Amino acid sequence: MNAVQCRMARAGLDFGVRELAELSGVSASAIGRIERGGAVGRDKVAAVKAALEREGIVFLPEDSRGVGVRLKFTRREVRALDALENEGGIVADDDVA
Repeated sequence: MNAVQCRMARAGLDFGVRELAELSGVSASAIGRIERGGAVGRDKVAAVKAALEREGIVFLPEDSRGVGVRLKFTRREVRALDALENEGGIVADDDVA
C-alpha cells in the first residue's frame, strides 16, 4: 500500500483519519505520515492496510494504468448485507458456523 492508495481507500470508505486510527490501532499522526509518503514503520503500514481490507477495500497492484483500490462489494451488496446484519432475532442452530 502506498500513500495514494491509503488516501483513496479512506475516501472510498468515507473514513476520517481518526476513524481509521481507531480501527487500525495506529495513531492519526502516523496515518498522516503514511498518506504524505513519510517514514513510518512497516508494522504500522501493515496494520492500516489490514484494517482497510477488513472494511472491504481491495488493493490493486501496479499495472500499465497505475495502482488503485476498489471496494470489495457494490453499494447494493453492502445495503443487502447491512439489512441482514440488522435483522436481529435469536441465534438458531443453523446460524452457527
